[in-house]
Amino acid sequence: MTTLFISDLHLDPSRPATSQCFFELLKQHGGKAEAIYILGDLFDAWIGDDDPQPLWRQVEQVILSCTGAGTPVRLMHGNRDFLVGEQFQRNSGCQLIDDPTVIDLVGRRTLLMHGDLLCSDDHEYQSLRKQVRDPLWQENALSYPLEKRRDLAKQAREQSALSILGKSDDIMDVNLQTVEHYVQDYKADLLIHGHTHRPGIHKVELDGQTSERIVLGDWYRYGSVLLIDHNSVELLEIPFR
Repeated sequence: MTTLFISDLHLDPSRPATSQCFFELLKQHGGKAEAIYILGDLFDAWIGDDDPQPLWRQVEQVILSCTGAGTPVRLMHGNRDFLVGEQFQRNSGCQLIDDPTVIDLVGRRTLLMHGDLLCSDDHEYQSLRKQVRDPLWQENALSYPLEKRRDLAKQAREQSALSILGKSDDIMDVNLQTVEHYVQDYKADLLIHGHTHRPGIHKVELDGQTSERIVLGDWYRYGSVLLIDHNSVELLEIPFR
């Protein structure tokens, strides 16, 4: 059976084609795939499980249908949706997984990450990440009224866009020594991640051993999905309808 990996969908009501493509993917593979892994940034912004946005309820129902058909959906936090919590997990039937997580994938020891931890040259971002992943910070943020959380999320996106303008592509991409560190530390044959929006398949040469790093694509112009089974590895683009 095939296992699917996706990331960086950045679902938002303003981009219905992305949501529809995601829904069709889950309907197509629900009950047929071994599992579906979403490696962060399923949502463009998540301000709490209590957000009544209708699209979020639709996402929960589609994931629930997929898991109910027998295909587990496993979700990792990204830098845009790190506040996804237990209520969403219950409503959707998905399973939240840690970043990083190690799985056995067709006999290969596989390390799964969102990918932002690998961008270690971006010191400003890494400091921010450490702050917002702190449970006390998150508890405080979730205590604000919904409207204030929406305003804060909007401000964060605007600040992020301005910050990116002043950074080189190299700083925002992975640091190869950091990649090697994680591959070595977790004894991984394969590393799969998203975040950088630079899909591709790369070799990692380390101590005479060769591993692979597969980068998932974003879902801005088309869908991007990695399919792996015992016979093949395919990184595909899915046209929006």
